[in-house]
Amino acid sequence: MRIMALDIGRVRVGIAISDPSERVASPVCVLPAAEVLAHASSFRRVLEDWEPELLVCGRPLTLSGELGPQAEEAVTHAQQIAKNCGLPLEFVDERLSSKEAKRILHEEGLSERAMRGKVDMVAASLFLQTWLDSRKQVSSN
Repeated sequence: MRIMALDIGRVRVGIAISDPSERVASPVCVLPAAEVLAHASSFRRVLEDWEPELLVCGRPLTLSGELGPQAEEAVTHAQQIAKNCGLPLEFVDERLSSKEAKRILHEEGLSERAMRGKVDMVAASLFLQTWLDSRKQVSSN
């Protein structure tokens, strides 16, 4: 089953997808948040291309692990998106995923300007990979 991850921000939504065997997460694209929330044709096209069966959305907790205003907004948006898509929804802690994505892209030689459109989809792939790995550990125990 393919699993789609969404890193929902106020401006952009990073999108990542798993392979059908749920082993590897890969970045897909970044779309304007307004288009994803409106279930616009650009987002519907991504859904049609990848045919996910589950959405995993990042929940940006504070460093102390609490829900802040940004997390509450992300949860509300994720629930709306999942309802529009008719897909089940799960959440994953996305703390520090954007920081790690920036580090990876910086190591690849990208400037801050060149990173801007890529950070969100790389962050989505990072927390999706963590989620996939944790499911494998649970199922192997």
